[in-house]
Amino acid sequence: MTTYETLLADATRLPVADRIQLIDEIWDTLPTDSLPPLSDEWGAEIHRRSAEYDAGSAETVSWEQVKAEALRRVGMAVPDATH
Repeated sequence: MTTYETLLADATRLPVADRIQLIDEIWDTLPTDSLPPLSDEWGAEIHRRSAEYDAGSAETVSWEQVKAEALRRVGMAVPDATH
């Protein structure tokens, strides 16, 4: 097995929360100029959504709501914001 395959096999045995944290931390190590370019479709969608936001017609969602929904989807407890 290659080092990559061993690392991947080890990572898949981690709990979901640890895998998410690992993905996030690995992503943060990538130089910004090494990221793949966006497709024309994604670029158009970004421009469309930006125009909606700038015009005040976009429905927005708070980061707290987005985070809570993401955690719920992966079966993690949502931290209580009152503490």
